[in-house]
Amino acid sequence: MSSKLEQLQALLAPVVEALGYVCWGVEYISQGRHSLLRVYIDHPNGILVEDCEAVSRQVSGVLDVEDPITNEYTLEVSSPGMDRPLFTLEQFAAHAGEQVKVKLRSPFEGRRNFQGLLRGVEDQDVVVQVDEHEYLLPIEMIDKANVVPRFE
Repeated sequence: MSSKLEQLQALLAPVVEALGYVCWGVEYISQGRHSLLRVYIDHPNGILVEDCEAVSRQVSGVLDVEDPITNEYTLEVSSPGMDRPLFTLEQFAAHAGEQVKVKLRSPFEGRRNFQGLLRGVEDQDVVVQVDEHEYLLPIEMIDKANVVPRFE
């Protein structure tokens, strides 16, 4: 995780948690004036639009005071959804047994994209089985990872 993301996570997680939600993760997509700060929140009872609005108001206030992002950006507060992004080793471990899509920052064994069965974690690696091959993907190399939703 980049230091900017770590800074934002450290700043915003206590605000989200003080409101009674889990701060699932933070994404920052830098695109000049069209940059996006997305805060994912979760709760055992699910997330409603009103929950996102309440968290958005609090987070906006903190961001206005602390001013960690100097350029213009849009704040978006969202639930992780069915294709929930995975950010931490704990989240990967909790979703072992599910199908995942993983995109790496740079190629590993000749590829950047992996889709397969999430086996779990070993030390600082995420274990993904693609067909008959298991890959140990270092967490710091993962750019983006999502659970692949199952519809039954």
